[in-house]
Amino acid sequence: MSKKIAVLPGDGIGPEIVEQAVKVLKALGCDFEMEYADVGGVAYANHGHPLPDATLKLAKESDAILFGAVGDFKYDHLERHLRPEQAILGLRKALGLFANLRPAKCFKELTSASTLREEVVSGLDLVIVRELTGDIYFGTPRGRRTAPDGNFPGAPEAFDTMRYTVPEVERIARVAFEAARKRRGKVTSVDKANVLETSQLWRDTVIEVAKEYPDVTLEHMYVDNAAMQLVRAPKALDVVLTGNIFGDILSDEASMLTGSIGMLASASLNDKKQGLFEPSHGSAPDIAGKNIANPIATVLSAAMMLRYSFDMNDEADAIEKAVEKVLADGVRRHYERRLPQGFLLRNGRRYRRSHSLKQKTGRAAYGNAPPGSHNKTNTRTILGVRIRFPTTALKDREALP
Repeated sequence: MSKKIAVLPGDGIGPEIVEQAVKVLKALGCDFEMEYADVGGVAYANHGHPLPDATLKLAKESDAILFGAVGDFKYDHLERHLRPEQAILGLRKALGLFANLRPAKCFKELTSASTLREEVVSGLDLVIVRELTGDIYFGTPRGRRTAPDGNFPGAPEAFDTMRYTVPEVERIARVAFEAARKRRGKVTSVDKANVLETSQLWRDTVIEVAKEYPDVTLEHMYVDNAAMQLVRAPKALDVVLTGNIFGDILSDEASMLTGSIGMLASASLNDKKQGLFEPSHGSAPDIAGKNIANPIATVLSAAMMLRYSFDMNDEADAIEKAVEKVLADGVRRHYERRLPQGFLLRNGRRYRRSHSLKQKTGRAAYGNAPPGSHNKTNTRTILGVRIRFPTTALKDREALP
């Protein structure tokens, strides 16, 4: 049966990275129907709104959405509801995308680019499952008023409401437990139950859902401890389950363990397995059109689409293994060979060989590339098609938003 994919390239580097992911999907030889539409800043410029009715209609009618990136400095003056980033919020709300899955995997060739020691991150492979549509981000009431009590009654104050219902927690918990069944069989539920009543309800509900999954191990962790364990012993984690605000923070922390945000995919799913798949990085308008953007996060997002929306695990495995082979073949080493004589690379930065590694001699290695080298590209083969990579690929600044 044909699968329909809404392809929404968006702004900045979005079109160029999506182009590479589409090449990979076509190389599979599967029966995909792909239809393109404007979203974000380009949609505002062409249609007067970041999420036009036609784009939203296409998204609703599709089995999955392959999304590039949105945002551009030139739209910052617009009213908030017209800014490019509102397109993502609109899609989440309209499609009921309540579950965000963000893997954090440190490839062997990138361990030296992480800010942590290689022995800490080598072999890292975890996924954060974040609830997307509840919590303090969406809770009501909210607003500003004159404080009726507290330490400063009568003073201006702002207030938000953290809230979750049992069904909201149940459905995101099941996503995490199902993901754990396909991985190493362990869920770490992150909350702040020692302080927050919302977190206590979260913990109680997760414990009940866990009874449906006797083959999966459940542990609980306070969010402050989880933030510490992510940098202390991240390999002990498998599937991290958490709410909206905690997940927002922890997923960004986890992304920096891997050495390059240009490698990180993301999936947002609803209860029908319809999903929006996008790289974790942004639109990077300052490097758009220069062919220096790293497309691997988008390629891996396409693999997540095959796995989570289409149940095409073999095809997803093929893409992920092809990416690993590209890295093993030396896309990263290609850059290291271009470092000026007398320099070496450590943790994504260059140092003079004659000095202590603590004495940094410049910006991140990307910025210190030989003149003109960052504008050159090379290609590698993924599933039989030639995919463009920057010569400086896979550095902590290489592609990056």
